[in-house]
Amino acid sequence: MSLYPSLEDMVVDKMAQAQANASAQPAAIAAHPAPPPTVTVHGSGVTVTQSLYPSLNDFMGLEISDEVVRQHMAVVPQPQPQSGPLVAPGGSQVVAPVSGSREVGIMRSQIKQGVREVILCKDAKGKVGLALKSISKGVFVAFVYKGSAASQGGLRFGDQILQINGEVVAGYSEDKVNKVIKKAAPGRITFAVRDRPFERTITMQKDSSGGVGFAFNKGEIKQIIKDSSAARNGILIDHNLVEVNGQNCVGLKDKDIHALFDLAPRTCTVTIMPVFVYQHMVKSLGNLKKYMDHSVPEI
Repeated sequence: MSLYPSLEDMVVDKMAQAQANASAQPAAIAAHPAPPPTVTVHGSGVTVTQSLYPSLNDFMGLEISDEVVRQHMAVVPQPQPQSGPLVAPGGSQVVAPVSGSREVGIMRSQIKQGVREVILCKDAKGKVGLALKSISKGVFVAFVYKGSAASQGGLRFGDQILQINGEVVAGYSEDKVNKVIKKAAPGRITFAVRDRPFERTITMQKDSSGGVGFAFNKGEIKQIIKDSSAARNGILIDHNLVEVNGQNCVGLKDKDIHALFDLAPRTCTVTIMPVFVYQHMVKSLGNLKKYMDHSVPEI
């Protein structure tokens, strides 16, 4: 059982609550339920009827609400579902595969729903290679040491730890979580993990010069080129790069991130996180970032 309800459960609960409220109202009112909350994109006249990110009351010490999101970054309309490949105006240039792609980078960068099990062993020093952050009753992976058991087990920056050896760690301090790991048997520690709940992955196509259509500084996306694949596929400014083609780039210099793009195939992915959330996560890492795991994930 997962520590937090899934988005589907939250929607069902909200619908049930709305129906219950409607049944308590006069028939004339119940027949016209209140519309869902909307966000207006200033200057475009477009109205969005869903949030850009999951509506979490509190995420890692931050109050994540529609108002907070609007204050920190641009909100854009959600793309409509497509049944085939996206094409540029005029129908000549493919923007990106929509689904079913077997591109290696796309498979590496996939953020899966639900909870997965990760089994680790301690090294000779009794370490697993993790730095955990305990904030707002949740425990999150803030650092994975390169070459460690955590790295080999597939834990990633931003993953949420729900249980350790069957023990629910909600509300635990960092010291208490570390004590749970310390007392665990060295040959087997079982983690229940939710994939990177506040990151999202975007697939795009390089242009003829090898560019993808946006500029970044210290990993933060600053500019988007008009009519580029990045623009058509929904890249936003005020976001930080977390992965390129599924490979962690937190702590890398910009020239090294550019090198990852150079090595990527024409169809490539980026995993991004809002700047204000990213900065909250990494502010306590300091020099640890240079020891971050940047290995290529296995698929």
